Amino acid sequence: MARDGARPSYDPAGPDTELRAALQEVRTGRWMSMRALLERTTAWWQWTQRTQVLAAGAAGTDVVRAWLAEEPHSVPAAVMRARVAVERALRARREGHRRTHELWIEAWDVSDAATRVAPLDPVPWVCLLALAQLDRRQLWEEHRVAPPEPMLPPGPWGLLAEAEKRDPGNREAHHRVLQFLYAHAASDRLPEAAGHAHRVAATAPPGSALHVLPLYVRVERYRRGSGRSAALDLHWVADEATREASRAYASWFERSRPAERSPLDLNHLAHALWGALRFEDAARVFEAIGPYYTPLPWAYRATDPGDQSEAVRIFRQARARSRSAAPDPDA
Repeated sequence: MARDGARPSYDPAGPDTELRAALQEVRTGRWMSMRALLERTTAWWQWTQRTQVLAAGAAGTDVVRAWLAEEPHSVPAAVMRARVAVERALRARREGHRRTHELWIEAWDVSDAATRVAPLDPVPWVCLLALAQLDRRQLWEEHRVAPPEPMLPPGPWGLLAEAEKRDPGNREAHHRVLQFLYAHAASDRLPEAAGHAHRVAATAPPGSALHVLPLYVRVERYRRGSGRSAALDLHWVADEATREASRAYASWFERSRPAERSPLDLNHLAHALWGALRFEDAARVFEAIGPYYTPLPWAYRATDPGDQSEAVRIFRQARARSRSAAPDPDA
């Protein structure tokens, strides 16, 4: 195990070099590399991940519109139009933009159209799920469907079922459901979010990224705590927190293929294991992360969550502490 470690840096493409190259082209307004990449992307997990990252890069450009102008009947371009519209609507809500409602309706329309253009694709349904968090009062019928479990609230469960029908265990679909539940925090739905995450993880097959889902809810609980007190630090060594970290390590990290691991999931797992004082296991996860640090969840440990340099410092500190407890293979 390398003792010095790689220099952490945030890259939305992570270790996906093909995605990184296409993303660079997208940012300069060129779409041919994106089209070529998506044409050779056949696994749903990778298709979901790549379209999401590309949309984040394309949201500030007209690159998808230019693609559709050249190829108006392109199915991947129609899916990307939905992805970009959703990204813009969610950004507008975060920034308090006056056109948020208009962008939301536009995103819903193009995502709904994409479900018919690409009937076998889970991503248009994931897009509709992502927009559900904008309906804070659950005025839309699609967002107050009866839940599949009695302990859950009404929500966009029909949209989740459609995504699951096309890609069982779709990682992003379940994260979008959590975001919907978080958005209704006025009614204290974090326990419901935790219950949903645990039920999903309990039924997920070995190697599924859904085993990491409970760690995200735990981070959200921590984020909503007041201050970085000693009591909050104990949050990570509580029995339940330790069990969640251990289960995710055994059921996901030890059973998954490295190429399919999301850098965000790896960072959440390393963070949870480090917090639970499971340093040797954390060291193995840090080794898998390599340089592909993600700002979250480390930024939530910072005094100022917006200070990325402090988040990097905390990441490096956790990695060094974990590696110091791991056996040296060269010894």
